[in-house]
Amino acid sequence: MIKRLDNVKLNIGESENKLLAIARKKLGRYPKFFKILKKSLDARDKNNIFWVYSFAFSDEPAPATPPLGKLENPPLVAVIGSGPAGLFCAVRLIERGFAPVVIERGESVDDRKKSVDGFFVDRVLNLNSNVQFGEGGAGTFSDGKLNTQTHDGFNRDVLEMFHRFGAPEEIEYLNKPHIGSDKLSGVLKNIRSFVCANGGQYMFNTKFIGFTQKGGCLKSLILENTQTGAQSELLCNCAVAALGHSARDTFEMLYKGGVEMQAREFAVGVRIEHLARKIGFAQYGNYCDKLPTADYKLVSRAHERTVFTFCMCPGGVVIPAASEEGGVVTNGMSLYARDGKNSNSALMVQMKAGDFGADDIFAGMRFQREIERRAYAVGGRNYSAPVQLFKDFAADRISDAYGEVLPTYAAGVKFAPLSEALPPIAVSALKAAIPDMGRRLKGFDCPDAVLTGVETRFSSPVRILRGEDLQSVSLSGLYPCGEGSGYSGGITSSAADGLKIAEKIYERYK
Repeated sequence: MIKRLDNVKLNIGESENKLLAIARKKLGRYPKFFKILKKSLDARDKNNIFWVYSFAFSDEPAPATPPLGKLENPPLVAVIGSGPAGLFCAVRLIERGFAPVVIERGESVDDRKKSVDGFFVDRVLNLNSNVQFGEGGAGTFSDGKLNTQTHDGFNRDVLEMFHRFGAPEEIEYLNKPHIGSDKLSGVLKNIRSFVCANGGQYMFNTKFIGFTQKGGCLKSLILENTQTGAQSELLCNCAVAALGHSARDTFEMLYKGGVEMQAREFAVGVRIEHLARKIGFAQYGNYCDKLPTADYKLVSRAHERTVFTFCMCPGGVVIPAASEEGGVVTNGMSLYARDGKNSNSALMVQMKAGDFGADDIFAGMRFQREIERRAYAVGGRNYSAPVQLFKDFAADRISDAYGEVLPTYAAGVKFAPLSEALPPIAVSALKAAIPDMGRRLKGFDCPDAVLTGVETRFSSPVRILRGEDLQSVSLSGLYPCGEGSGYSGGITSSAADGLKIAEKIYERYK
């Protein structure tokens, strides 16, 4: 019988072997099964910070997980997009006996990294393989953050599968797990090897540009090689639309083809950077040098519009994330060690339908694009990003020198008024929110904090409507999936949605 202990406290620096010793004492001998279930940091009292654990143990080996049922003669399933939704869908389809074809407009992760590095240095943008598009999706160049606010039953499967494909074991029990962009590429290659070794197929540099149907049922996909321009048709029984939130041209194509969608509200804002060591001291006091790089999560309602931090990158950098010519987009990225000098997060202002006119399905998408183009213009029209120190942003003046925080945005920055890129409602909300957040996290409103614009790809501006069977309400055989289709936000919830779709496809054909 498996036993469980919760709320077991260890002091900072105390060995986790003490947990095993506790299990041994409870059983009277060494356990044959031992597993940490949860690990979180209690930092409510900065004079008494400690780790809190839950773990399971038994004097019998853990029972083996029963294998999943498999189809004998599975139909062909196409998975459009190789972000977490698409990849985890493909893995589960393999486990259920399918041999999916993964279609990705961008490059494999190693080639994609070369394209991304080239953009950072030379500012030559590959429109189909960049921070938004390519193997692994937008999450490849972020932090591999796996924390989620959803309580999907598949979340545990997601963490276990990430570990199985090479992520550190700790992601299965840390309260705020992350993989790190440097380790994530290896995980992606391991997933690809698994899919291909079991009959699946990847088609990189292949863009989904159309489809055929008969009687409201999907029959085939029209594909285009992004390097040669050659077009082809892929006959398939069904397709998973695991699109990223930046697949704007694909949204338009699907809508013109009669696929029903609705506009969604979203958020826009900036990246804010502070010194990592000061965030650490504000969070952990004198313990900061003995603990992982500190993170934070803040919400402000000091203004009529809610402002919140998102995609916080401890010890990370701000990166160029454009996917269209003539637009500046930012994102954040951390490596596994999270040992950079700065920490940053997106600082987002909630937009409402009235800001961009939700009567038009793509009004929000155009609203995002216009903000990106204004940022490009005020940044110097070469993908440099506009920046301001917080003290100057608050005073409506252009910065002329940096203080203690230096920007990390790789494609260069230019002192410029962010008010010329952001909507006025976002500017006023940020001015109210940053001091308010500083009252809860000391130093957040540091005068020298660097604001880099703009962050616009918080979520998809549309949702592709699906029914209870998870198929498109207007095209049978098309399964909208993940963040781009409007059903998740972040790596874990997107991967979980991919697993959910795969199980629904299995149920349909078994």
